[in-house]
Amino acid sequence: MPACRQRQVFTRANHKITLVESLEYCQNNKGLVIFAWCLMSSHMHMVVKATDNNLSEIMRDFKKHTAGEIIKNIKEDPESRRECLSAIASAQAGLLRAFEGAGKNLKRITNFKFWQDGNHPIELDTNETIEQKTHYIHLNPVEDLIVERPEDYLYSSARNYAGMDGI
Repeated sequence: MPACRQRQVFTRANHKITLVESLEYCQNNKGLVIFAWCLMSSHMHMVVKATDNNLSEIMRDFKKHTAGEIIKNIKEDPESRRECLSAIASAQAGLLRAFEGAGKNLKRITNFKFWQDGNHPIELDTNETIEQKTHYIHLNPVEDLIVERPEDYLYSSARNYAGMDGI
């Protein structure tokens, strides 16, 4: 699920934590089953299912909640690193302008459009397809040269698959 216009929005720890906590909430309260996931700086990949066949509703609520929380964080979060304050404030203002511009002409959007439309679902009907997609998801941070091995990336289920503690 890409954030609007591929903005590098998931670079701040509080934004990542918002997404992880929201996924946990959906697991514990809405019947979301997560088989694999990876959060990158501008998007998220997941292999999921819903126990009650209401995956589209879960994803709608997840996207609505996380968009609101992250936009609130961008507006309100004080930055403690003084030397970076001006650049960060400018980047945050740019993110808000981009989200506002993306939602400007949409009737169902009141202020900001954070997530791109759709979830790009792919039916995973064979074990081979599931393994292929999970491998692809876990290799994202390696392909982006963030880590050398998939299990070294904190915001991914690759750690769990490698027998390590994950987030």
